[in-house]
Amino acid sequence: MSGIDLDRYGVWVAIAAMAAVTFLIRAGGFWLMGHVPLTPRLRRMLEVLPGAVVVATVLPIVVRGGLASGVAIACAVLIMALRRNDLLAVFCGLAIAAALRAAL
Repeated sequence: MSGIDLDRYGVWVAIAAMAAVTFLIRAGGFWLMGHVPLTPRLRRMLEVLPGAVVVATVLPIVVRGGLASGVAIACAVLIMALRRNDLLAVFCGLAIAAALRAAL
């Protein structure tokens, strides 16, 4: 048999392809931003971008997940603000979500 046996290696080929594309996109973004002058306005925009990405990711989960997911995410945010511990915040959020879903 010649070539790649897709039945055996298809998953690994897909993972390698996705990793390569991800790397190229990120490297291209860094290269492109190296050629953009950082004005104060652009700097402020880049500073708030991670928060906007988090909100854009979490909001559909809260809307679709209902009360339990909203309370769980609020708990995780509160724990993160108070303790600055990612693992603890995720654990508490999951525990609250599981408890509320079991109770409701």
